[in-house]
Amino acid sequence: MTTIYKIHPQTPQKQKIAAVAKALHQGAIVLYPTDTVYAIGCSLEDKSAIERVRRLKQSANDKPLTFLCDSLSNIAAYAHVEDAAYKIIRKLIPGPYTFLLPATKQVPRLVMSPKRRTTGIRVPEHAISQSLMQGLGNPIISTSALTVAEHDPDIAFRLSKAELFDRLGPQVDLIIDDGEALGHKASSIIDLIDEPRLIRRGLGWEALVDWIDEAVA
Repeated sequence: MTTIYKIHPQTPQKQKIAAVAKALHQGAIVLYPTDTVYAIGCSLEDKSAIERVRRLKQSANDKPLTFLCDSLSNIAAYAHVEDAAYKIIRKLIPGPYTFLLPATKQVPRLVMSPKRRTTGIRVPEHAISQSLMQGLGNPIISTSALTVAEHDPDIAFRLSKAELFDRLGPQVDLIIDDGEALGHKASSIIDLIDEPRLIRRGLGWEALVDWIDEAVA
């Protein structure tokens, strides 16, 4: 049976965060809020949990999964960050941005793109997400729950929170309810592997053009 935790969006209750982190350490997968959309996630250190998330997402193993880090220094443990990329990331985090970067050996093969050895990393501006990572002690997988619940994007981005919980509740172990309205706009994606380029216009994309131009000038 799925366990639901009601957690305050700005001041997450430490006891509840600790309980969720403990479950993630034990291989649980969770439906949780971020600064963009609700995500399905698990510990980056748990192979079987990552496999469960991939099955839910129905993604091929050559497609990288995004995961959350809590800071720029944490990103450096999981990705090779060149000077130009560093400048862009430093200006934009925390925030609604996914960075595609060359992966280090710290990134599990199940998460990265095996052909390019790349991965997607975010640093969210969200108290619950940050508290979970701090409680867990390592990054958390983050894949959009909306597109798992409904494969038709036109329908997915009209789902209510109740519909999302009803559809995905039986497929996850834990749900975090932050009491907030459901977000429907995903992160912007920036490819920082070669020349910086915006490959998806999501939340905050307007701020990206100037930062990218400045970094590569």
